[in-house]
Amino acid sequence: MAEKIENELTRQLCRAFLALRTEEEIAAFLEDVCTISEYRSMSQRFEVARLLDAGVKYEEIVENTGASTATISRVKRCLVYGSDGYTTALKRLGEKKRKKP
Repeated sequence: MAEKIENELTRQLCRAFLALRTEEEIAAFLEDVCTISEYRSMSQRFEVARLLDAGVKYEEIVENTGASTATISRVKRCLVYGSDGYTTALKRLGEKKRKKP
């Protein structure tokens, strides 16, 4: 990534997420801070990450989520070369595919 995303404003946003205690509080916060389209897009991208991690093929992901192949490719790049955000979340949710030794 050419430009660093993290700054005081993004750290403040992360701290706001950490301050929330329940799924309902997080959902309410996301509804307030995001447009409906942004909220749905983030949800869709996380589902794409989950499906990619599970080994689902692009065509099935398009069919199941409605995501474009460009979105799927972007999420795949993040899974492979990103900051491990998707990987950490999937692992902690217990949905991370177990790597074979």
